[in-house]
Amino acid sequence: MQSWQMAGPAGWEQRFRPMVTVVPYVLLAVMAALTIAFKHDQPGSLAIDLALCAAAAVWSLALFTLRPAWRDRIGVMGVFLAGLILFGLVMVVRNPWFGFYTPVLYFYAYRIIGWPRELYFIAGAAVVAGTAQSAGLDPGSWIGRFEYLGILVVNIAPMCLVAWMGEIGTRYYASREAALREAREANARLAAAVAENAALQERLVEQARAAGVLDERARMAREIHDTLAQSLTGIVTQLQAAEHAADDPAAWRRHHAAATSLARESLTEARRSVNELRPEPLETGRLADAITEVAAKWSARHSIPAQVTVTGEPRTMRPEAEVALLRVAQEALANVAKHAGTATRVGLTLSYMDRQVALDVRDDGRGFDYPTTQVERAGGFGLVAMRQRIEALSGTLQIESEVGGGTGISACLPAEAPEVRS
Repeated sequence: MQSWQMAGPAGWEQRFRPMVTVVPYVLLAVMAALTIAFKHDQPGSLAIDLALCAAAAVWSLALFTLRPAWRDRIGVMGVFLAGLILFGLVMVVRNPWFGFYTPVLYFYAYRIIGWPRELYFIAGAAVVAGTAQSAGLDPGSWIGRFEYLGILVVNIAPMCLVAWMGEIGTRYYASREAALREAREANARLAAAVAENAALQERLVEQARAAGVLDERARMAREIHDTLAQSLTGIVTQLQAAEHAADDPAAWRRHHAAATSLARESLTEARRSVNELRPEPLETGRLADAITEVAAKWSARHSIPAQVTVTGEPRTMRPEAEVALLRVAQEALANVAKHAGTATRVGLTLSYMDRQVALDVRDDGRGFDYPTTQVERAGGFGLVAMRQRIEALSGTLQIESEVGGGTGISACLPAEAPEVRS
């Protein structure tokens, strides 16, 4: 349903308001003046014509001009326009010059009645116009009647065609407005999505930054424990031993030299940890050689035999895997020195298998009988760091021990270790 207020682009209501509020009355006044001029010598007929003009004006005033709210009610507007066409038809039958009033009828039909109902009223207005144009024809003859029908067709067909083209234009305008509205809404949604994505990206960057900080803290904690803490513990042990051997210059010098060597090694490892370089033993050899070197130095410092056995065909692993296994060996040996007490020998076995590489460290110390989880909580950061390193590479770490039966630590990694999990 289409009202006169919605039949075209915004602003038409104001632009054409005079056509429905002023022009109809002006034309009726002009027609009345012409009627007076042409029929001043026919008072009876003149009175009827003026009465018709007045009735048409009152009809327009009552149903349209003074009732703006009724203009959107198609039924009321249909009655209004049908009555106005009837007035026009009677007036042009009586006086052909009232045909000049038909533009008002056309305008009302185009503007206040929705498609396709407006075609009936446009045809009615065209009948009024055609009747005015055929005033000189003889309606009593067949020729006159055919001519009259021809005039009606000539009036009705093009005016309905104009209405149809106007409807196409209106639909095009409406579809364009709908497309523009959808585009604006889509742009608004896109802008909101972009803003949301920007906020989400900012949060993700912040989370990544925080995760990176935590990862770096964990890495530094492991590196410090596996290098500086172990070395400092060894230095303290050697200095204490040197203090107890004050009366034996040779033993004092041996313990002092071991402490000095440990201090230098810890300084080197500290620099390498800061720069995220490979541990020094891995810089110059493969994993088996690095573990052998570490075990030999540890054995020399603590006077406990440490035997390294390599099984399978040695092969190069990813740097992260080699570092993890080397750190496990270092931590396990440090634990033997700190906690095993009565240990007299240590065995390290590096096994290269088809799909896995395993490192086993066993001692014959005093052992323990607590659950592994309690030992990890009570034993400080060392066991926790070992487990974190191995599990981050999709490996497994097992700890076996019994009182008086020593302790065994087994670390196993895939031969092709995956990316480190954060």
